[in-house]
Amino acid sequence: MTIKVVRGNPTPEELAAALTVVRARAAATEAEPSAPQPPRDAWSDPSRIATTRLPQPGPASWARTFWPG
Repeated sequence: MTIKVVRGNPTPEELAAALTVVRARAAATEAEPSAPQPPRDAWSDPSRIATTRLPQPGPASWARTFWPG
């Protein structure tokens, strides 16, 4: 992992503190077991509602932004 200081002039202590936080966060995300996501029901899938394309922007596009029932 390469970390580059783009702005400022940190002291060695500030740089060590920042790297400690970054490494601790990286270790925590690697250690967390990823829980499997439950399958989504078909009724909650937003793609079933949006069967047509969204309206193109234009002067009267506000009038075409409703969801047909």
